[in-house]
Amino acid sequence: MAKRCYYETLGVQRGASEADMKAAYRKLAMQHHPDRNPGDKDCEAKFKEVNEAYDVLKDGDKRAAYDRFGHAAFEQGGTGNGAHGFGNDFGSAFADIFEGIFGMSGGRQRSGGRERGADLRFNMEITLEEAYLGKNAQVRLPTSVTCEPCSGTGAKAGTKPKTCQHCGGHGRVRHTQGGFFTLERTCPVCQGRGQVIEDPCPSCSGSGRVTRERMLSVNIPPGVEDGTRIRLAGEGEAGVRGGPSGDLYIFLSIAAHDFFQRDGADLHCRVPVSMVAASLGGEFEVPSIDGGKARVKITPGTQSGRRFRLSGKGMPVLRSKQSGDMYVQVVVETPQNLTKKQRELLSEFEKLSSKDTQPESAGFFARVKELFGTGTGSG
Repeated sequence: MAKRCYYETLGVQRGASEADMKAAYRKLAMQHHPDRNPGDKDCEAKFKEVNEAYDVLKDGDKRAAYDRFGHAAFEQGGTGNGAHGFGNDFGSAFADIFEGIFGMSGGRQRSGGRERGADLRFNMEITLEEAYLGKNAQVRLPTSVTCEPCSGTGAKAGTKPKTCQHCGGHGRVRHTQGGFFTLERTCPVCQGRGQVIEDPCPSCSGSGRVTRERMLSVNIPPGVEDGTRIRLAGEGEAGVRGGPSGDLYIFLSIAAHDFFQRDGADLHCRVPVSMVAASLGGEFEVPSIDGGKARVKITPGTQSGRRFRLSGKGMPVLRSKQSGDMYVQVVVETPQNLTKKQRELLSEFEKLSSKDTQPESAGFFARVKELFGTGTGSG
């Protein structure tokens, strides 16, 4: 009896992509799997046929040979092995299908009972000054550590874990499904560790770990930014039964500052200045992040919003000798609560003003008049 076309078996076109073939294969395999159709010989035969077709078409070389010579490419010692189609990668191809049918997990546990400990996260808030200078911080946290009485083995002092007899120390057991292929499951006796403890350690109840509070020293380098992550290798939870410890990750956040706003390595601040100082020019001092003071000189006629740059007065760049800059933005303050004398002086000043003393407002209202033909003025 002639074999069906492999493409027809999977229900795809000859030019189908690998993704389309894989999707069609999964659907048919789920539909005709023997464990879903116990005792149904037709489904068993269909399942074998689908697997044979996919085993050939998923391989680029086999597919090319099949496209050229058809089934003859795999007869009389041909290059393919589509007739049996149960190669070493069969299990991996079906991993997600097995999980859907049997509730199995594709992951493998570490044999011998040695499992890596979990990673830990610790959130730490520091000030902007601490981010500038760097610091050595002390962290106190409860975590799992290796049990000293049993040295992490989980077995009572003087005893040792024994090889699991149910799985022979492999941590996995095999059994046949449908009479023709084998499935592998986690050993239910040792839970995949390959060892059993007949006499557990009373201090850790056989886990090889106990909870203790530890004090750790964390070096925070100058220039760290909000969200910086510091990794302390091996400072996480202890491993199970002597396994390697996990890592500790310190996540830094920078507290808001009362005076500075940070933008990368640059610092920004706003300083109010009097109308007279902005008009005539002058100097003032502002605090700097290093704890000192910086002098800012403003030129006559400085407008509100102008920024002055102080080179190198910003934050250090992490793991670099460079530093950012400090930007001081001046805000011209309008006088309030004027006395009679002050009002008179300002009125006199307004009468003496011209487009030369107030070029921006004079130019603005001139353009308004030109555009709208109104008599709008500044006063």
